[in-house]
Amino acid sequence: MSNNTIVAPSASEQTAAPRQTCFVDMPFGTKPDPKTGTQVHFDLIYAQGIEPAITGSGLECIRGDQEQTGGLIHTAMFARLLIAEFVVADMTTANPNVFYELGVRHAARPYTTIPIFATLGAPPFDVNGVRAIPYDLVEGRLTPESAERLVGAIKARIQAALKTPVSPDSPLFQLFDQYPGITMSHEVTDVFRDRVTYAARFRTSLAKARAVRPMSGAVAELKRIEAEVGDIVTAENGVVMDLLLSYRAVEAYPEMVALDDRMSPALKAAVVTRQQLAFALNRRKSPGDRDRAVALLEDLRASHGDSAETLGLLGRIYKDLWQEAKQRNDIAADGFLELAIETYARGFEVEPLDYYPGINALTLLIVKGDREAMDRHARLAPVVTFAAVRRGGEKAADYWTLATMVELGCHNCDFGLARRCLPRAVAQVQKSSESWMLKTTSDNLRLIADRYGAEKGAPIGELLALFEKAIEQVE
Repeated sequence: MSNNTIVAPSASEQTAAPRQTCFVDMPFGTKPDPKTGTQVHFDLIYAQGIEPAITGSGLECIRGDQEQTGGLIHTAMFARLLIAEFVVADMTTANPNVFYELGVRHAARPYTTIPIFATLGAPPFDVNGVRAIPYDLVEGRLTPESAERLVGAIKARIQAALKTPVSPDSPLFQLFDQYPGITMSHEVTDVFRDRVTYAARFRTSLAKARAVRPMSGAVAELKRIEAEVGDIVTAENGVVMDLLLSYRAVEAYPEMVALDDRMSPALKAAVVTRQQLAFALNRRKSPGDRDRAVALLEDLRASHGDSAETLGLLGRIYKDLWQEAKQRNDIAADGFLELAIETYARGFEVEPLDYYPGINALTLLIVKGDREAMDRHARLAPVVTFAAVRRGGEKAADYWTLATMVELGCHNCDFGLARRCLPRAVAQVQKSSESWMLKTTSDNLRLIADRYGAEKGAPIGELLALFEKAIEQVE
């Protein structure tokens, strides 16, 4: 273990985490209702019935006329409609701008759109079937009683979306099962530059926390940062995911599972979140964790198809089960080994440019070691090498590519390649403080060394010793 103790970030370096956003799409000022002639006081409706519901739910409330990002107003408005986690749209007076913008939102997002309307008349036919919240006006204004009802109804819809599984409220997503929606990254607009600024500071704080040693101190610092974030359900999703991956970096697997438990249903349902939960469950290894992890990944295969990431994670579970069964002299060990090989190989087959499942399949084929396995290894190795070289090979600037090149060097007895790539790989981990990555590679090298025996295994043992030294330094 390193004797260098890294100081934790100070509380002053933390800033309040951005909350999820609710964009309010409605007319401004006072507008006449075309059917009744009633002058509707929209600013009062916003102040008394809409904004209190949104802020009272823990969300950031943004109204179109309050946009302060500069540039074309339509750019900001469309970005909010596409990116905001929630939208409240007031259909009163059948304002054409509101309806156009509501259509944009319904085309982009399957749920978390909340239409409302004043009971001066029914909404137009095309949206009459949309589940909207009615509110009553007296002389174009909310009464205290109607304001209270509107606040309560909007809050109830927001809370239902935050805390329970939600179904699509967009007619397009309801009608077409395979409708893809619209995705738009935060980077293509300056609308969320406040979030971008926060994210940079937040990630700096997380990086400092991850670097604290001993590692238990890093976990404590991350838990302190999590407490400062506040309600995880309403926190901006990127903030929550950054925190989740920081827990992973310091091997805080129980904390990963606990954080997942506190997420909103929508974030929990995301593919990457479910993959990370399976990763954490497999590493935590509490009773039932492995079965739950396998079920999560098999559900992802059923709902989203096979991917290198999902199958790579599933292959790792079978690989761990094989090693544990082997230690117990369990007859099931060979079965788990076969499952691991086939799962990794399938992951590489569906995404042949992703070398991760491929290199793991190669290592386990060497471990199996029979003629059929080695013939398969000979056919697969050049393809995996090509995939790794495509990612930069020994000149790459990321850990996994360099670690793969180290392993390939050991597979092919090209120990010069392995020795060249090892220092660069270790340097990448020292920047990120993620010792679990080094452990993953060292475990694979140990498997290869054991299979090759004393003569070929000796150079691999030297590389393995260097990895173990690097783990001590990082931890």
